[in-house]
Amino acid sequence: MYQFYEPKDEARNSLKHGRSVNMNRIITIGREFGSGGRELGRRLAEALSFEFYDKEIIAQIARRTPFTEQYLREIEDRVPHILFPISVGKSFWNMSDHTFWQTQSVFHEQSALLKELAEKSDCVIVGRCADYVLHRWSPYRIFVYADTDSKIKRCKDRAAARQTLSSDQIRQNIVKIDKTRSKYYSFYTEQEWGKKENYDLCVNTSGKEIKKYAEMIAGLL
Repeated sequence: MYQFYEPKDEARNSLKHGRSVNMNRIITIGREFGSGGRELGRRLAEALSFEFYDKEIIAQIARRTPFTEQYLREIEDRVPHILFPISVGKSFWNMSDHTFWQTQSVFHEQSALLKELAEKSDCVIVGRCADYVLHRWSPYRIFVYADTDSKIKRCKDRAAARQTLSSDQIRQNIVKIDKTRSKYYSFYTEQEWGKKENYDLCVNTSGKEIKKYAEMIAGLL
């Protein structure tokens, strides 16, 4: 059984009175697949001399739980659900119930880790509902999006020589991943993924150079 993160006494008192937990500056990045959000977050962290957390989070969760990195990558952004069969056997229900609680446990451990990282230092965190999980830390919330053609091109450029998918296949993959991310975010936050009211800054990277955008945002912050 995983435990939710328990803040220190000073932080707990701040939470009780609705104030920010500490003075660390936190930036969260929500992003559409292929929009360059991960690169923007990394470059922004470099420009501001902040810590940057993305795939490293999976490695840390793997060290803190019985789950492997491969399994954590497989369930990343997956919406947990319990199937309630009417006519199937009990063993099938038990299997689905077990999967549900595994997914929930991973999210709880991930949330605890995000809060620890937020207390540790200034940082940029990509995805993982960090804007919602760390709302008491008053993070600067950025959402990155782009038009479909730009996202396809960025996916192709990133894949380079190992690219084997056609433009249509990449487009289908983008739609599938963004749909999954949207459902995952809505499940845990009860908010709409990508809705402008939920963010401090929405960035359209269509046809734009990520490096220059990162420099501009760093100057803004």
